[in-house]
Amino acid sequence: MGARILWVNTVGWEAYDQPIADVLSAIKAKDTEVEVVSLSLAGRLTHVEYRAYEALTYPAIVGLARDAGQRDFDAMVVGCFYDPAVKEAREVSGRTHVIGPMLAAVQLATTVANRFSVLVTRRKCIDQMTDRIREYGAAHRLASMRDLQIGVESLQKDPNATARAIIEQGRRAIDEDGAEAILLGCTCEFGFHEEAQQILGVPVIDAVSAPFKLAEHLAGLKRQLGWVPSRVGSCEPPPEDEIDRFGLFQGPVSVGNRILLT
Repeated sequence: MGARILWVNTVGWEAYDQPIADVLSAIKAKDTEVEVVSLSLAGRLTHVEYRAYEALTYPAIVGLARDAGQRDFDAMVVGCFYDPAVKEAREVSGRTHVIGPMLAAVQLATTVANRFSVLVTRRKCIDQMTDRIREYGAAHRLASMRDLQIGVESLQKDPNATARAIIEQGRRAIDEDGAEAILLGCTCEFGFHEEAQQILGVPVIDAVSAPFKLAEHLAGLKRQLGWVPSRVGSCEPPPEDEIDRFGLFQGPVSVGNRILLT
């Protein structure tokens, strides 16, 4: 039996589900089973570029992590480059790994280069993403943050414009900032890394492929070596009797849309 991975699109909108599923279908191992879901939210969020929007997704993400652990998923990917609620979700995920795209991309970048730049959607993202990279201990490897001046909703609407912006800002990051690898700083920048990598001549790390392949890798390590999320110290989960007493995680988890890849 292969790995079982849950991919969570952190929006209340199903339009990204099939395109993301197509990307994962093309790169997954033959025996990996993937479930792609979007969230069931009060509002139909199409992006989480604002902290206020991001905060609205936390309860659903944490609930899905709890459910993923109970359903014996090997890993769950929180499909947003802000890595929202990853630590919170991991607390209740049981033996299921919870992975964020930024952490996966940063870890990969530091294995293939000494300095990297991140191409974010808009300037709005830079402060929050820089803080997260600092939290991950990689601030000294960050050459720059460059914004494409393209909002999340527009990245896939005009692929030619997005590709041009990635090439332009990637080249400037390399020539002016000293970047040796480029991170695409939004999961909706999928589909552009191969051409950009060929033109720029450096590793261009895709925010969908990186966390998904890490999820497959961690699934293998879990099965072969027993490496699962820690449950001591700061990683201690809430007591089960307290969860029951508070009436948390009752009933089936709700999702907006679901696609299964086998």
